[in-house]
Amino acid sequence: MRYTQNARRSFSRQSSSRTRRGFTLLELLLVLAILVVLGGIVGGNMLGAKKSADADATRVQMDQLKTTLQMYQLKMNGLPETLEMLRDGPSDAAKKAKWIDPMMKDIPNDAWGNAFVYAVNGNGFELRSGGIDGQVNTDDDIIVTD
Repeated sequence: MRYTQNARRSFSRQSSSRTRRGFTLLELLLVLAILVVLGGIVGGNMLGAKKSADADATRVQMDQLKTTLQMYQLKMNGLPETLEMLRDGPSDAAKKAKWIDPMMKDIPNDAWGNAFVYAVNGNGFELRSGGIDGQVNTDDDIIVTD
């Protein structure tokens, strides 16, 4: 009889340890809910940081273009008609004689992949990026003038 009581105790210990090995459905759902909330917070912050980084990168590109346009203006006594002239050189023969090398190998785009809008205003110029929406003359435009 004593042997059977020990066997029962041993069996009951084994069965209780077997029932407690896994997680309950409620515990799994709670952990999943916490992960979803944390992912939403982190994802939202990352998206805001990406927008800000793209705008900063576009401003840097535009400042580099502005410097190159000013160098062209000093070298050629006038601003180029298009940004492509920084790469290809002036179209008129008198200025072409002063042209040695391209000032830029490639004309960059903004951080969203759109071309910059360039306009000459008398002795100055305006560079404009359409911003995140890609549309010019909206509230999110980035503008550099000289």
